[in-house]
Amino acid sequence: MRPNTYSGPPPKDRNDWKTIRTLLPYLWEFRGRVAIAMTFLISAKFANVAVPLLLKEIVDSLSKPTAMLVLPAMLLLGYGVLRFASTLFGELRDAVFAKVTQRAIRRVASKVFCHLHELSLRFHLERQTGGVSRDIERGTNGIRLLLNFMLFNIIPTLVEIGLVAAILLKKYDPWFAIVIAITLIFYIAFTLIITEWRMVFRRTMNDMDSKANTRAIDSLINYETVKYFNNERFESERYDASLKVWETAAVHNQTSLAALNAGQSLIVAIGVTILMFLAAHHVTQGTMTIGDLVLVNVFMIQLYLPLHFLGFVYREIKHSLADMEKMFTLLEVNTEVKDDPTAKPLQVNGGVIRFEHVDFNYNANRPILFDLSFAIPAGRKLAVVGSSGAGKSTLARLLFRFYDASGGRILIDDQDIREVTQTSLRAAIGIVPQDTVLFNDTIYYNIAYGRPDASHEDIIQAAKHAHIHEFIESLPEKYESTVGERGLKLSGGEKQRVAIARTLLKNPHILIFDEATSALDSKSEKAIQAALKEISENRTTLVIAHRLSTIVDADQIIVLDHGRIAESGTHRELLERNGLYAHMWSLQQQESTSESDPA
Repeated sequence: MRPNTYSGPPPKDRNDWKTIRTLLPYLWEFRGRVAIAMTFLISAKFANVAVPLLLKEIVDSLSKPTAMLVLPAMLLLGYGVLRFASTLFGELRDAVFAKVTQRAIRRVASKVFCHLHELSLRFHLERQTGGVSRDIERGTNGIRLLLNFMLFNIIPTLVEIGLVAAILLKKYDPWFAIVIAITLIFYIAFTLIITEWRMVFRRTMNDMDSKANTRAIDSLINYETVKYFNNERFESERYDASLKVWETAAVHNQTSLAALNAGQSLIVAIGVTILMFLAAHHVTQGTMTIGDLVLVNVFMIQLYLPLHFLGFVYREIKHSLADMEKMFTLLEVNTEVKDDPTAKPLQVNGGVIRFEHVDFNYNANRPILFDLSFAIPAGRKLAVVGSSGAGKSTLARLLFRFYDASGGRILIDDQDIREVTQTSLRAAIGIVPQDTVLFNDTIYYNIAYGRPDASHEDIIQAAKHAHIHEFIESLPEKYESTVGERGLKLSGGEKQRVAIARTLLKNPHILIFDEATSALDSKSEKAIQAALKEISENRTTLVIAHRLSTIVDADQIIVLDHGRIAESGTHRELLERNGLYAHMWSLQQQESTSESDPA
């Protein structure tokens, strides 16, 4: 049964001050702009507080029957200037600070994006793409709100409250300041307590929002699978289940907000009423003028608005911190595979690859490779075969350092790959993977991705070598044809040939073909195999194969069985041994014969 209300402990609360400290370097970078913006801000508040003082003088002047007309005129002019100055300084503040906010958002978003690319394959196999994208989106919006509210609302509001309290304390009965102080204490305490209680609803909304977005994107990406199994209703129910919990939390969030606003208004109303009674009493006693009454009233209005807004600001800051915490939590995910501080660029002389007693496991309960040792001489081709799950594709992932070996080491030209930079290592290796995924862009873009600075002629040449140029030219938009999400507009064979062209364009020293022709028909496979053979000449090549017919020309073949090397040798030698390889060859020959026989 799907839950329809939120229950249980609140989602984990990241330290708010830790989140705020994360933003300080971005403010320090523009400390000059921050200082100028704060100057404009304080000036705006001084102008705002001066307005009621000037209004008192105007009222008192007009209350005198013998008043000179020039004096109220000057005061009225000053009143207008102060009103304009208050607005002008506020606008100047926003203009000066805009670059600070936008640069912080850009830097943090870029930092998170780069960090996600630095995380290991293990993280990306477990991540939920839709949820991560929503976390980043909410987090960057939270930065903007947090910076604006903290610097431009909390600080100036406290300044304004302090100025008003000081003026009232100096000019009038101390009870005016005492009432303001008591009202402020009750208001802040009430706001803090209720807002902290409400945060559980906000975090629940964020969690359910991320989960719903994850399910939506996952379902849309797998659109065909949903249709194959007629599961549109099932997907809608899964999506709606997250939205239902989100809805419940959102309703609680809104109703509790209404209660908070009502409570804040009640506290302020009581304080203002008491102050007006005090002011009216002093006017009747003759110790205060009508202008003083107006001054207190206007001050109360000016205090009410920032005080009420202070509660709103605090809520928004807490909401922003809640929105940001998931994004900053991503930055705290440790990078599993890191460059050694002393790592140097890989120097490829011939491209000799050596696995020495390599062990590997994805986790303690799932060992994959055991004491694996073999070498690929420079410019030679080594093929790895075996049943599914034997650990063949893991070799490519280890060579690229998507993971580090649990034991032993991997060398390229006698350089331990853990002691060289990952950038130089991956620049030296090209791969045509078994499952080719393309960017939702043009064919030209996807081929050029192998070397973004390649010339147009190089890209065309790579497509010709991959035997896909003629197909591309037959399309209405040719190389500018879009391939769709994950390349779904192309067939499996077409995607594979784009991947081959992309790798050819990269022109690496070492090549890996991970069942590179698995999606091709027999005719295309032979053409591609000829091209692959041509480009792998004088390059160290690792071929991971399922079809044994594609690797009969390999210089050496290794047969993996449950993570161990069961046999090794040339195609002929392995057949003569009549072992595991010979058995696999026989089975595949029988399958090939049965497929070619007419029904």
